[in-house]
Amino acid sequence: MKIQPPVKKNDELTLTIDSLSLEGQGIGRHAGYILFVPGALPGETCRVHVIKVTSGYGVAKLLSVETPSPDRVEPLCPAAATCGGCALQHLSYPAQLRYKEQSVVDALTRLGGFTDLPMRPILGMEEPWRYRNKGSFPFGTQDGAVVYGFFAQRSHRLIPVTDCPIQNERAMEILGRIAEWANTYGITAYDESTGKGQLRHAMVRTASDGSMMAVVVTSSQRLRQREALIELLSDVDSLYHNVNPHQTNVIFGDEFHLLSGSPVIQEELCGLSFQVSPQSFLQVNHAQTEKLYEAAVSLLAPTLQETVADAYCGIGTISLLLARQAGRVLGIEYVAPAVENARDNARRNGLTNASFFCGDAAELLKKLAKEEPIHALVTDPPRKGMDEPMVDAILSSKIPRIVYVSCNPATLARDCKALAAGGYVLKAVQPVDMFPHAGHVETVVLMTKKYINRNFEETKI
Repeated sequence: MKIQPPVKKNDELTLTIDSLSLEGQGIGRHAGYILFVPGALPGETCRVHVIKVTSGYGVAKLLSVETPSPDRVEPLCPAAATCGGCALQHLSYPAQLRYKEQSVVDALTRLGGFTDLPMRPILGMEEPWRYRNKGSFPFGTQDGAVVYGFFAQRSHRLIPVTDCPIQNERAMEILGRIAEWANTYGITAYDESTGKGQLRHAMVRTASDGSMMAVVVTSSQRLRQREALIELLSDVDSLYHNVNPHQTNVIFGDEFHLLSGSPVIQEELCGLSFQVSPQSFLQVNHAQTEKLYEAAVSLLAPTLQETVADAYCGIGTISLLLARQAGRVLGIEYVAPAVENARDNARRNGLTNASFFCGDAAELLKKLAKEEPIHALVTDPPRKGMDEPMVDAILSSKIPRIVYVSCNPATLARDCKALAAGGYVLKAVQPVDMFPHAGHVETVVLMTKKYINRNFEETKI
């Protein structure tokens, strides 16, 4: 028998908020029925308007806060309540850190089944603003003018902005010039609903030695007034034109053209230099990236006698940091251009003990482990975590130590549970706040292989 929810769409009610979701939404219960309320905080009594009802949960819009949390603060950005980027600007930063640390604990205990967690205090920022060194901004039209901004949460409705307090100030200034160029020369913004228009996105990246911009349009013929654009952005160190003709929400197309400057810019991380192209993956928070990578290397603690594998290695950032301490490093990455970047970065930094392989992570790990003993592994998978073949490859390779770098506590907990079932022990958990004011948290965990010795006593490496 189907149970009827105790609320209907468009109901208004008073709700007490119990907790926060992993995405930073307030969670309350009405007659046992869960309601998610963006913008509400634990301990608050709120007046809400129900906007969505399913059999298992509902979503409500926050109308007013009748009893505010002592952790509630006024958001610095006027678009914080509507933009999809910062779900937690209304929560004080110390409280954000407590919430993120607890979200890791909850995932590992409830989803992973772990007890007595070896937790370390979360690594936060002293100044949690202007930290993003990369942003991708869609363009749209408002009152007949081209504008840029961010999409509202769970939609493609553009929220125009002229500044963003978590983005690099220079990046925002460059974006303003792109909009000026478009409005001056009649360059129209792309409309996803109709497929018409020219200017789709701009990607802006800032690094140690300069800035990079990629302007995305619908066809190579539609970059009109290209010389005017080059002149307007003459101080940008690497300026690209990208062509994306497809009716899709994917930002980049396959076709890149360098308009001016260098094809790459340089980024310094932990004393090493890395070349960065428009397609390169690099963490967006420089200060916290160094903390994250230093935590990973410190927990793994490789020695000159050991061979270390780095799965999902990207352009080789963690691999090359490991190469300064390990005897040999084997980087594994599926994206061919990233592998070439990694090899170039190894040469640039004079590190000859790092080799990079292109292909499926699970298949390559099994192959490399058969060719030589692998003493330790770093795995830094995408948000969806490791797939089953990758977990099986780790278990069959019997690698003594694993450091798992995760951007999703739920998939981290799932994968750690699978590794624990295969004989690994959770030894350390280090959360890192890579994205202040957003609901995401990075986590580094150390797991070690347990085995049975001749006396049949459990021994942990």
